[in-house]
Amino acid sequence: MLAVIGRQTVGAIAGFGRFGHFVADSARALPDARTWGGGLAQQLRRIGVDSLPISLFIAAFTGIVLALLASYTFTNAVPVYLVGTLVGKTLMMELGPVLTALALAGRVGATMAAELGTMRVTEQVDALETMAYDPFAYLVVPRVLAGTLMFPVIVAFAMAMGLFTGWIAATTLLPITSAEFMRGLRLYYVPFDIQYGLIKASSFGFTITLIGCFLGLSTRGGAEGVGQATTRTVVYSAAMILVLDAYWAVTLLRHA
Repeated sequence: MLAVIGRQTVGAIAGFGRFGHFVADSARALPDARTWGGGLAQQLRRIGVDSLPISLFIAAFTGIVLALLASYTFTNAVPVYLVGTLVGKTLMMELGPVLTALALAGRVGATMAAELGTMRVTEQVDALETMAYDPFAYLVVPRVLAGTLMFPVIVAFAMAMGLFTGWIAATTLLPITSAEFMRGLRLYYVPFDIQYGLIKASSFGFTITLIGCFLGLSTRGGAEGVGQATTRTVVYSAAMILVLDAYWAVTLLRHA
C-alpha cells in the first residue's frame, strides 16, 4: 500500500513538473507571432462560432428552469418581482459561465486533446519539428489564445439567451408581468455582475484549452492513448472549472 501511494505521489509531482515546463515553453512561443498568427482566426471560429449553438441551447433551458425554480422558492414568501433578480444574478455570475464552460470542456477541450493526440501518435508533431516549426507556437498558442478570447464572448451570448428565455417563461407561465420581471432584474444589478462572469469565463477558456493541448501533446500508446487523453481532459477541465469558480468567489466577491 505504501509503495502504491509513493508511486502515485511521485507520478503526480512529475506530472505537475511536466505541466510547468509545458506552460513555460508555451509562454516562450508567444513572441513568434508569425507562426501562430496564421492559425488564430481558424481557432477563433472553431472555438467561438461553432460552439454557440450548444451554449445557447443550454442557456435557454437554464433561464426557463431558473424562472420556475425562483417562483417555487419565493411562493408566499417574498415579492414575485424578485424572480427577475434571481434569474439575472444567477445567470450572469454563476450558471452562465460555469454551465457553458462545463459543456465546452467536452466539446472544445476533448476535441483539442484528440486532435493533438492523434498528431502526436502519428508523428506529425515530430514532422513539424523536423521542418523547424515550433509545435508550441504552431499548435498550442493559437488554441489557448482563442479559448481565452472567445469564452467570454460565448458566455455573454449565453447570458443574453438565458435572460430572454427566463423572461419569456416568467411572463408566460407565472403570474408576473414584464414590468415586474424587469424591476427585479434591475433592482440589485451592478456592472460588476457581468464583469465577474466574463472574468471567470476567460479563465475557464484559458484553462480548458491549456489542459487539452497539454494532454494531447503528452499522448502515448496509439488510439488507446488518444482515448485516455480525451477522457482525462474532460475530467481535469471540469475539476479545474469548479476550483477556479471557488477561487474567483473568494478573491473577488469578498471585496466587492
